[in-house]
Amino acid sequence: MFQLNSAVKHGAVAMRPLIAGCMIALFAAAPVRAAEEGDKVVATVNGETITEADVAIAAQDYAQDLAQVPEALRRNLLVGVLVDMHVLADASLKAGRAEEPGVKRALEYARLRTLRDSYFNEKNTLEPDDAALKKLYDEQYGDFKGPEEVHARHILVKTEDEAKAIIKELDSGKDFAELAKEKSTGPSGPNGGDLGYFTKDRMVEEFANAAFDMKPGTYSKEPVKTQFGWHVIKVEDKRQQPAPSFDEVKNQLRAEAIRAKYNEVMEDLKSKADIKILADEDKALKAGEATPETADPEKAEK
Repeated sequence: MFQLNSAVKHGAVAMRPLIAGCMIALFAAAPVRAAEEGDKVVATVNGETITEADVAIAAQDYAQDLAQVPEALRRNLLVGVLVDMHVLADASLKAGRAEEPGVKRALEYARLRTLRDSYFNEKNTLEPDDAALKKLYDEQYGDFKGPEEVHARHILVKTEDEAKAIIKELDSGKDFAELAKEKSTGPSGPNGGDLGYFTKDRMVEEFANAAFDMKPGTYSKEPVKTQFGWHVIKVEDKRQQPAPSFDEVKNQLRAEAIRAKYNEVMEDLKSKADIKILADEDKALKAGEATPETADPEKAEK
C-alpha cells in the first residue's frame, strides 16, 4: 500500500487503491480520460518517463485520499507516488515477479478493466442529457397520484384535563397557533404546533386516524391520547401528495438512465459474443451470489 508522502504534517495519509469494479457510476470518471491531459514529462525513473497524463490518471485513482490533502500539496505528492511505483515496479521486474502466475493474472485483470472503461468512455456515452432526463421524468411522474396528505397542527399536554381546558379556550375563540406556542410540550410548540404535511403512515395510529377523519379548518372536540400524551389537533388542509420536482429526482433518474443504457449496450455485445459459463458457475449466478456486472476479484480480497 502506497503512502502519499511523509512530508504531510501530523502523519502520512495512507493511499488506498480504489476498486473500480464494475460499478456503472465509475465509468463517467474512469482514469483513461486523463490521458487527454497532456504528455509533458514531469520526472524520469531509470529512463522511463512520468508525464502530466500519468499524474492526471493517478489523481483520479486516488481522488478519495487526495480530498484529505491540502490542494497545494497534491500534485507533488502524486509525482512522488508515481516515482515510488516506478522504482518498486522496476525492482519487481528485476526479481522476476512479472512471471509469477498471480501477478500475470492481476496484470491481465487490470488490462481488461482499463479496456472496459475506455470502451464506455469513448464509444458509448452513458451520460444522459437534461432533455432525456426530463422525458424520463414526464414518463414516470406525468400522471403521478400520491397518497393523501394532511397539514395539521397540534397541542401536546400531559393530562386529559389540560387538553379539555385548551379545547374550551379554542371554543371561546382563542387562536390555535398562539395556544400551541404557550402550552404545547411538543417540539413543534414554538412553531405554533405546525407539523406540516404528512401521510397517514408517518404518525402514530391514534393521531393519524383522528387527523385524517377531520375536515380542514376544524379542531378536535375531544382530546386524542397517544403514547406521547394528550393532543388537541387542528387540520389546516388536505391534498394528494404532489409529484417530486425534477430537481429532487434528477440524480435518481440519471442513475436509472445510465443503468438502462448500460444494460442495452451489454445485451447487444453479449448477443454477439461466444460466452460459455460452466454449469456450477451458472447456478451461482442464477442464485444471485454474483453477476457478471458486479463480480470483482479485487472486492473478494478486501
